[in-house]
Amino acid sequence: MADFNIRIAGCSAAVRSLFASTRDYCGRYLTEEVPQCQIAVSREDLAFEQESLRQEALEEGIKVRVFSEPFLERAAIQRKLAEFLFEQNVLMTHGSTVAVDGKAYLFTAKCGTGKSTHTRLWRQVFGQRAMMVNDDKPFLKLTEAGVLACGSPWSGKHGLDTNVTLPLQGICILTRGKENRIRRICPEEALPMLLHQSYCPVEKAKRARFETLVQLLAERTPLWHMACNMDPSAAEVSHNAMSR
Repeated sequence: MADFNIRIAGCSAAVRSLFASTRDYCGRYLTEEVPQCQIAVSREDLAFEQESLRQEALEEGIKVRVFSEPFLERAAIQRKLAEFLFEQNVLMTHGSTVAVDGKAYLFTAKCGTGKSTHTRLWRQVFGQRAMMVNDDKPFLKLTEAGVLACGSPWSGKHGLDTNVTLPLQGICILTRGKENRIRRICPEEALPMLLHQSYCPVEKAKRARFETLVQLLAERTPLWHMACNMDPSAAEVSHNAMSR
């Protein structure tokens, strides 16, 4: 068991974990700040996460897996933190977020489309100008001045994340294509994907507020759709359009 504090999206949380490895996993986000919420993980939480991941796999049409208990604990902490941050106007999303010259760009899509491949091309093309904010589950903080992209340790199998908070320059929905083409889209066109790729609280009573926050995200962020291939020029096409 391990007790530690983490700070993500401007909020601090005290975590009581079952496994010492969880503290190491959250290492880049440890803080000495006074916590604003308490997160504890139980065996029941582990079972809940395994069942949730099973249902998610069935919905996505991918192989159902049995996960290790430390993995399930990290998923439980992620979910509990997302529930707390939701009340602070912060949404957890599924996507790969890269930053260039201090501005963040989020790419989302159906599983297996190539989100991580596309942001890898950004890092290849832009070199030291680029950094990964988060390769799987970034947090988006909605403010009156705009939307901020925040790093988190839940960053996919490659563990690509940075403890930063940067202005979100745009969100792009990716599909595969033979040629690289990008176009600006309206909130109504993007909403189905944004709703699907954002974390919705478990309580059904919060569904209306969730939909409102996602609508605000769509209204406050430039939105794009891109059909792309795996050539490095794909990164240049998307950056040229989205950075304007």
